[in-house]
Amino acid sequence: MKAKIQSIHFDADQKLLDFIQSKLDKVAQNSVDIIDAEVMLRLDNNSNAENKVVEIKLIIPGNDLFAKKQCKSFEEATDQVVDALKTQMRKYREKFKSTNGRGTKLAATENDEY
Repeated sequence: MKAKIQSIHFDADQKLLDFIQSKLDKVAQNSVDIIDAEVMLRLDNNSNAENKVVEIKLIIPGNDLFAKKQCKSFEEATDQVVDALKTQMRKYREKFKSTNGRGTKLAATENDEY
């Protein structure tokens, strides 16, 4: 999967772009549901050292997953965003498994009375 990476008001070097792409490739290996990924990199205008912001939106069928983190470096922020997205994907899969794929709950379980 080729991610769309945008850096706002600065030019990201190729090493950073490759790092982000490799992280997203690892996420995509564990999920066949991902259609596309959009990444936004920007510098926050504050005096705080943690002014690097990474936003990633994963487009999946029926829903989009989004995470945003602000850290001292883009690499650190990317790691945290990817971890947050992995958690969201795990929850999404659990929710999807508890339904029949159409948004409705599965039929009665063995403990339910008819």
